[in-house]
Amino acid sequence: MRTDLIRRTVLTVAGVAATAGGIAGPALAAQAAPAERAAVSVQAERRPAGERQLDVRYEAQPNFFYCGPAAARNALSVQGKDIDVDTMAKEMGTTEAGTDSINDITPVLNKETGRKAYHSTELPADKVDGKSIDKLRADVVRAVDDGRAVVANIAGTATDTDGVSHSFEGGHYISVVGYSEGGKTVTIADSANPDQASYRIDVDALAHWIASRGYAS
Repeated sequence: MRTDLIRRTVLTVAGVAATAGGIAGPALAAQAAPAERAAVSVQAERRPAGERQLDVRYEAQPNFFYCGPAAARNALSVQGKDIDVDTMAKEMGTTEAGTDSINDITPVLNKETGRKAYHSTELPADKVDGKSIDKLRADVVRAVDDGRAVVANIAGTATDTDGVSHSFEGGHYISVVGYSEGGKTVTIADSANPDQASYRIDVDALAHWIASRGYAS
């Protein structure tokens, strides 16, 4: 399945298919070799009526535990930066168990951005309410309007606006690279599977996906 965001976000493959997905992520195509990566360009445009999409030079993660560094790399690519994921993984303390929390990613985003633009927000599972959803929505809009993508640590299953489920029971990191309807719907760049590199999700569903974890915006 490809979710290409017709007439809004067009994905063009610029390289070979990537390897492993995220933790507990969807399986990749059988022909994907273990050491390959995807280089997919997410082309986007700004539109009126509360919509903005950032240009992402997408790459899939090279192994099952690099979702944190890969999400950060995709997020930073909207600013024209090309940072090696191995370097970021070392800075984040990433191991085969993954990257511990969003608090390990925010300092790296600030270092590579060159300013303290990013802040971590933790979202306890019992605190997902109208107030926290409104804050997430405002944080996404503010970051994207500033030309920055948001990185979110998620867990569990969420369904996108096309009705496709994305399941990461063991946890995963994604980039939020755009919004529409004033932030009611957000655009995801997901490093787990280049066949589902981009999709849209309601912001309230994203908040519940983040619940018990956090995001950098």
